[in-house]
Amino acid sequence: MDHYVITITRQFGSLGRPIAKKLSELLKIDYYDRDIVEETSKNLGLPVSVISNEEEVVKSSFFNMSYPLGNDTTDMQDAIFSEQLKIICMLVEKKSAIVVGRCSDYVLRNNKNTVNVFIYAPYEARLRNCVDYLHLDLEIAKKMITKVDKSRDKYHKKYAGFLPGDYNFKDIEIDSSMLGVEGTAKVLANIIKQKFCLEE
Repeated sequence: MDHYVITITRQFGSLGRPIAKKLSELLKIDYYDRDIVEETSKNLGLPVSVISNEEEVVKSSFFNMSYPLGNDTTDMQDAIFSEQLKIICMLVEKKSAIVVGRCSDYVLRNNKNTVNVFIYAPYEARLRNCVDYLHLDLEIAKKMITKVDKSRDKYHKKYAGFLPGDYNFKDIEIDSSMLGVEGTAKVLANIIKQKFCLEE
């Protein structure tokens, strides 16, 4: 069969990124996240910190975490989105891959063999993940969940025209708190293997 693509959008603290990484290991396909940020940075001549994703800014500044896809300047966001659109399409053109965030569900909406996944979790579970996995202070975690979710929703709505978790545009929505990182990744891998008739 032709290659396939999995897009993953997620709530902050739902462990969507580690799940995506584990899923890539189980399916033995590429996983794109930081690669897109770094390539965009190089192509636009902007610092990586400006086009930063959640993982990096958790380690640096709360302010940047609130705006994970650039600052609120329309021209800059438009340039970032346009460049990332081209990069995403190029990365998945010839081989199977997982793409995390960056409106990839919208960008690849016309690609055949694309599965769009939304990973979420109850608020309390996300708080625990922020503290246990990201090693954040509880009060900071509460602020980040609110700010980052709001920022992602705003960005996704602006460029895709719908919210990241809108089930009308998703093939799978899964609560990561039920089975954790490895269990969730295994469930998703089994669905993908069955859908695309992949050999074990």
